[in-house]
Amino acid sequence: MNVERVEQLLESIEDDPRAVEAVQAVVDLYGEALARLLAGADPVEDELVSHLLLVHDLHPVDVETRIRQALDGVRPYLGSHGGDVELLGVEDGVARVRLGGTCDGCPSSAVTLQNAIEAAILKAAPDVERIEAEGVAEPTAALLQIGSLQCPTELSA
Repeated sequence: MNVERVEQLLESIEDDPRAVEAVQAVVDLYGEALARLLAGADPVEDELVSHLLLVHDLHPVDVETRIRQALDGVRPYLGSHGGDVELLGVEDGVARVRLGGTCDGCPSSAVTLQNAIEAAILKAAPDVERIEAEGVAEPTAALLQIGSLQCPTELSA
């Protein structure tokens, strides 16, 4: 895309304040990222620069490495509960993991997956579209209420 084409597009939206504001916000974002790069920011460590590089498929660290590093970050939490997680692979935007230790089949594994593992992966690799996990127990359909343990004849008395 050349400069003339961009200018034509900008002229076509100049009467739409929301569109102009959105373009200005994107320009500001890229300007901040470029300023950080020129100031010597590490493109891997700087979250803004890192995310903008992802948009253009220019991230210096491959997706599997970023996910492995993210999982290393949640292992201490999982380990404190006797659990673990292993990356099985990434293919077509899907990260496959396996929960291990006490996480394998644990009723809380679905919550652990969503709260800790998925959050860490998506932060490190927002280019991942979906996470599939082995060893996740399906949540139970309903909670058992304490009062329901009483005999029906006791309830009618």
